[in-house]
Amino acid sequence: MSHRSLIYGLRELNSTEFTSFCLNSSQTSPPITNQRFIFTSDYEHRVYTSACYYLDANNNWQSHGLLVGPSTNHYQTQCLSTHLTTFASGFIVLPAPVNWNYVFANADFVRNKTVYITLICVLVLYILFIIFARYKDKKDLERLGVTPLPDNHNFDQYFYQILVFTGHRRNAGTKSRVHFIVAGDDDETQIRTFADPQRKILQRGGIDAFIMAVPKSLGSLSYIHIWHDNTGEGESASWFLKYIIVRDLQTTEKFHFICQKWFAVEKGDGA
Repeated sequence: MSHRSLIYGLRELNSTEFTSFCLNSSQTSPPITNQRFIFTSDYEHRVYTSACYYLDANNNWQSHGLLVGPSTNHYQTQCLSTHLTTFASGFIVLPAPVNWNYVFANADFVRNKTVYITLICVLVLYILFIIFARYKDKKDLERLGVTPLPDNHNFDQYFYQILVFTGHRRNAGTKSRVHFIVAGDDDETQIRTFADPQRKILQRGGIDAFIMAVPKSLGSLSYIHIWHDNTGEGESASWFLKYIIVRDLQTTEKFHFICQKWFAVEKGDGA
């Protein structure tokens, strides 16, 4: 795309020039001079570009045979055509430049209270949102990873991954100690306990992952016996369990145990 630059100057016509070049039908132009002139009255300067185009046989806009007429202004465009092709016109009004001297001279707080208050409120809300997002990021990092159960033994050599899904209902999380027994066709575990010394577990809407070690394979899992001791304070005593997924890390086989029940004395069946 080609670019062209244009340099122009402005000067005020005297009375003789105004009569000769504006009131009379003279086709000549006012003389060009390099002298400096002082304007005696206010004036407006508006810059716009205008053009005339027509659609050719390939449906492309062309300007051959079309000229912009002298009656063109910023309200309408006059097109002079040498052919009878349907044509159109348009113009672009250039935006006025920003007067930065005026902006900074009137940028005090007294004259722009609404603007400054709006910016301050947006900035405060943005900072609060960043703090909240950072807090949530830390909580998400705490939930990542798999926790070995504290009652695993060094001699155990068979491992299961246990995913515990706590419900999203109100007060679904618990601070009570949750115990369980996993039973299979070949064996069953002793009483095991879900615990993590580094982070909170079994929170509302949470997904907790644990590694359980046992001496040998339990075979095809048949059921989980699970309960809690109701030691949580207040509303943190009860627990709503959605389901549990147990995955054999040696065979990658998964076992799903659906619950969808409250473990509470004041909710559900009270058991």
